[in-house]
Amino acid sequence: MAKIIAVCNQKGGVGKTTTAVNLAACLAAAERRSLIVDMDPQSNATMGIGIYKDDINLSMYEVITERELNGAPAGIRDIRVTAEFMKFLDIAPATPDLAAAEIELINTMAREKKIRSALKAVENDYDYIIIDSPPSLGLLTVNVLTAATSVLIPIQCEYFALEGLAELMNTVHLVQKNLNPGLAIEGALLTMYDGRLNLSREVASEVRSCFSGRVFDVMISRNVKLSESPSFGKPIIFHDIMSLGARNYLELAKEVMQNEQPA
Repeated sequence: MAKIIAVCNQKGGVGKTTTAVNLAACLAAAERRSLIVDMDPQSNATMGIGIYKDDINLSMYEVITERELNGAPAGIRDIRVTAEFMKFLDIAPATPDLAAAEIELINTMAREKKIRSALKAVENDYDYIIIDSPPSLGLLTVNVLTAATSVLIPIQCEYFALEGLAELMNTVHLVQKNLNPGLAIEGALLTMYDGRLNLSREVASEVRSCFSGRVFDVMISRNVKLSESPSFGKPIIFHDIMSLGARNYLELAKEVMQNEQPA
């Protein structure tokens, strides 16, 4: 059964999608069967592995709104695509249509559990399922947290790093209390770290104080190759395996595997 990790932060620009794509790719490089579920209507995780809107016939929009396909609701197996460069990595893609799903689900029964239900059909197909969440705390994010085994929180090493984290943690606690009591904190991940800057070191120290014992040892450093890899439609290990960004995410994957082996 897969371990399902939600990569979540309601702030944009913190390295959320970069982390989802590259963590999944590094886990797949270790021959762990991995699935990326793109739940962000911006579809950046989908594009990050070289799949674009014109390549997609069905997406997570059809899955969570239960559009009929051949007489049955569309499922993950109907939409998933295997990455061109790696047999152990699949993606359940997103399109901008996903933005409409939040409104369409408002009057739907068990609306918070649509992703959980969809993943049950494929949870034995994978070792890890990595979900890229939207940068908000709406119904789609609640769906993601309800489906997840754990939540990984990317936090950029910048001035407003901790702003809004109280709201995120409150949402996590509410989901734990009412929808998913087994949801754990996988860990906080420091991103965009620059050891030359006092600010980066100060933010890292503050995050480690706030998330005592639940911060990954590895920090994702600022890295040009890491920033440019999405424009090539490749995770960093396929864009430049020797880069600092690749080494960081390989180390993150190692920590995740050591933290808790899949069931």
